[in-house]
Amino acid sequence: MKRLIVLLSAVMILVTGCSAVKLDTADIGKNIKNLLSKKVDLYNVHFDGYKYYVPKGLKFLHKEEYNASFIDKYNNKYYLYVDAIGYYHKSDLKYNVENDIHYSNLLKFNKKDGYIRIEEIDNKFYIQFVFNYAKMEAYVKEEELSTVITNMCYVLRTIKFNDAVLESLVGENVLSYKEENFTLFNTTDSKDVYLQAAEDGYVEEEKDVFEDDDFDIDIDEDVFDE
Repeated sequence: MKRLIVLLSAVMILVTGCSAVKLDTADIGKNIKNLLSKKVDLYNVHFDGYKYYVPKGLKFLHKEEYNASFIDKYNNKYYLYVDAIGYYHKSDLKYNVENDIHYSNLLKFNKKDGYIRIEEIDNKFYIQFVFNYAKMEAYVKEEELSTVITNMCYVLRTIKFNDAVLESLVGENVLSYKEENFTLFNTTDSKDVYLQAAEDGYVEEEKDVFEDDDFDIDIDEDVFDE
């Protein structure tokens, strides 16, 4: 067991059928490609109109129909927003790669679009990760970037919408929206809202969410093979 833990802490092996992919903790783009390019049918969270999978490494702080917050073992907070209206109207993704921040890239895997931007702010890193009409945000230390981005990939790659249910919800005006304009996310506004909420104390500390044995192996056991 000790040998297994040491091995997994050094390199994680993603298993899909008989193939294995090694994840490089120093290469953000390579890791995202390896994770998002895999088709994974795992779901443990279900709402009207969509579903997704939350890996073992995350626990809910708050959840509702179109947004949620999570926490990991490092006490990092993750925020998830699902744009069901944008998906329903197949809104175009608008994002230009930024060359003056830590990392920025457009994403396209399995006919799903997105982008990731990582900006250094006050010696920490603010992540905005958009994929398949959903967005995750977090503000983390540099040494935790790889783990946080991997967790985000696990969630975002599994989001699956139910067209029939969304058609019914929109038709019955259960989902409210404006007719004239649909945009997925505003990068600048989202960052300002997130960081202001953190400064105002909205991002609260959760010291006792995890038990000590929750993270014997820091991987999603449904996705990774021993």
